[in-house]
Amino acid sequence: MHALPYDDPGTPDTRTPGRFLWWLARQQWRTLLGGMGFGTLWMLAQALMPALIGLAIDRGVAAGDTSGLLTWSLALLAVGSVQAGAGLMRHRFALTNWLIAAYRVVQLVTGHTVRTGAALPQRLPTGEVVSIGSSDLSHFGNCMDVAGRMAGAVVAFVVVAVILLQTSTVLGLLVLIGVPVLLVAIGPLLRPLQVRTLAQRERTGQLNSLGADIVGGLRVLRGVGGETTFHGRYTARSQQVRDAGVRVGRLQSVLDALQVLLPGLFVVLVVWLGARLAVRGLISPGELVAFYGYAAFLLVPLRTATEFANKIIRGHVAAQRFCRVRAVRPLLAEADSPRALPPHGDLVDHESGLVVPAGRLVALVADDPAVTAAVAERLGRYRPGEVSYAGVPLDRVDTSTVRHHVLVSDPTATVFSGSLRDVVDAHGTADTADVAAALATASAGDVLDAAVDGLDTVVEERGRSLSGGQRQRLVLARALVRDPEVLVLVEPTSAVDAHTEARIAARLAAHREGRTTVVATTSPLLLDRVVQVAFLRAGRVVATGAHRGLLADDAAYRDVVTRGEDA
Repeated sequence: MHALPYDDPGTPDTRTPGRFLWWLARQQWRTLLGGMGFGTLWMLAQALMPALIGLAIDRGVAAGDTSGLLTWSLALLAVGSVQAGAGLMRHRFALTNWLIAAYRVVQLVTGHTVRTGAALPQRLPTGEVVSIGSSDLSHFGNCMDVAGRMAGAVVAFVVVAVILLQTSTVLGLLVLIGVPVLLVAIGPLLRPLQVRTLAQRERTGQLNSLGADIVGGLRVLRGVGGETTFHGRYTARSQQVRDAGVRVGRLQSVLDALQVLLPGLFVVLVVWLGARLAVRGLISPGELVAFYGYAAFLLVPLRTATEFANKIIRGHVAAQRFCRVRAVRPLLAEADSPRALPPHGDLVDHESGLVVPAGRLVALVADDPAVTAAVAERLGRYRPGEVSYAGVPLDRVDTSTVRHHVLVSDPTATVFSGSLRDVVDAHGTADTADVAAALATASAGDVLDAAVDGLDTVVEERGRSLSGGQRQRLVLARALVRDPEVLVLVEPTSAVDAHTEARIAARLAAHREGRTTVVATTSPLLLDRVVQVAFLRAGRVVATGAHRGLLADDAAYRDVVTRGEDA
């Protein structure tokens, strides 16, 4: 029994798509060998069946020997039982290999997505990653699945060729030479199929990206009347994907037809030669029957060989996409000799001159929201910058350690599907009282009150059944439940009404008492509740103090906060 997913999926070799597929196979070599072993036994049992039938006819029926017939019939039963058992185990190993490969790829893609953070969507479209987690998974699994049957096909082919050589040199050589010739004949179709499959994958990824953009901005599209335009664009792209799929299907249909036609012609040739040998008395009736059995059996390894080539091609195309995703590197490099972070200390952004004393609630105000957003990203080490915590530069600390100490929550944060408890307590470490307290501070009690099953109520994907303000308050509650040593909130109340904002402002300071909190906002209701406000112009802190004092003494600050209106 395998526990999936694994704790550590490993570090893949992504220098080339072929190297990655080989690495993936080596990670599960034990189950692959098991699948190959039972696949070989399964094929061998099938290969021996015609020989046993021929012996039963020659030494039992033709010779009039009842005991001989019984002996060979029992041998046939035994081999059939072995075939049935081996087939069952082969299928189990094939399914296991498929699942292991698929889960490992999912882990690798998910882990890399987390490590690269903002770099991934900047370098690759969303559909590129979505395609790996959907259609491409089957191709990785199929590569591992077909390996067991291919090993058995090779061994069975050799065994049948040897048996035929012992019976008839002509037939044996025909099999040994003819099968490779058939595979070579199909070979010229494989490269064009790979090219067309790759083109289809590219267009599918682009279509997935466009679909994700449309769904994400559906409300905006409806607001500006852009539904028709984007519908037409999506329709055009989907037709391009359809056309690419038709081109792949045309070539695939030719390949599938040849997989039946060429082996069929080959089998007819083997049977015809065997019949001629029987007529001339060079082989016995039992051997003739065996030849018919071998002729039918040879279709299996031949089709398995072409199936193997086809699935390896599709796996190679999927591996190319995977390697492109893995080639994306994080925007920030990890420290060579990482240092530890003290539990408490001042947070300093040297680029802007911002100093946040330990345990204080500080607000950031700027005439350009992009300025405070950039400061927040530097504080959380999401972009390069000279930031220190308790005197330790954050670029000398592991990213995972920074994430543990500093949590940044911005308006782009997403509400995932799941129970309301899981949405708020994403780590599953808080008790019910902590979750309730976070919801109360975020003024999200109405969401809980409206939930039929309380905290067990299921929230739909992206919280689409909730209003924008409700989603924003759940995101705030999720950040509060995490209870980090440093919490950075970017415009946490931009989508709520004034009454709700006033309640959040009144509760936030008490909830975060004794812990460092930075709030980037221009809301007077929030600013009036913080101890210290830092006002930034041109990316630098130009004034600090209480909100009311800055309103009275700094005209530029007053203009930003009141938006040019009288305070």
